[in-house]
Amino acid sequence: MQGSYRKKHKCKSGNAKYRSRAGKGLASLTVRARPGNQSQGLLVAGNVVFPCALGRGGISANKREGDGATPLARMRLLSGYFRADHVSGRRTRLRMQPIAADLGWCEVPMDRNYNRPVRIPYGASHETMRRDDRLYDYCIVMDWNISARRIGRGSAIFFHLARPGFTPTQGCVAVTERVMARLLPLLSDRTVLEVRR
Repeated sequence: MQGSYRKKHKCKSGNAKYRSRAGKGLASLTVRARPGNQSQGLLVAGNVVFPCALGRGGISANKREGDGATPLARMRLLSGYFRADHVSGRRTRLRMQPIAADLGWCEVPMDRNYNRPVRIPYGASHETMRRDDRLYDYCIVMDWNISARRIGRGSAIFFHLARPGFTPTQGCVAVTERVMARLLPLLSDRTVLEVRR
C-alpha cells in the first residue's frame, strides 16, 4: 500500500442504476462548531442539519499533527472504507472497500508514508483501521494533507461514525450511523466537506 494513495485505492462504486436514481447527489457538506462547545458541530447537508462530533482541539486554521483539531478547510471526499463484518457496503458513488485486518494509517510526519495507508505490522507509528469500537464501520477519507502533503500538517482526517454523546474526535468529523446511512447514497468524490467557524 505504499506510494500514491490515489493509484493504490481503486474500489467498487455503486451501480449505474442507483447513480441515476440518486440524481446529482450533494456537492457540499458544511460543518460549523456548535456555540458553546468547540468539539461538537452542526453539519448541513442540503436543507437538513445534523449534529456531529469535532476534534477535541476544536477547529483550527493551523492544523498540526497531534493537536486534536479539526482543520478549518474545504476537503473533497476521496474514497472510503467499511467494516464488512459489521455493516453492508451501502450504495454510494464513493469508492468504498472493506477494511482488511492489516490496514493501518501512518501518522509519523518524517516517514515516507506519512498520512498514507500502510500494511501492518508497520515500523512507524500508525493507526489501526480495523478498530475494536465501531467508529470506522464507515470511514471516508477526506483530502486533508493528501493531494498536497506537508510534513506535520495532520494525518488520518476522516469522516466517520461518532461515539455516543458526540464525544470529541482526534480531529475528524463524525456523525451517527443513521445519518451516515442517509448521506452515503448522496456522496461522491466530487462532494466537498467544508469546515467553517
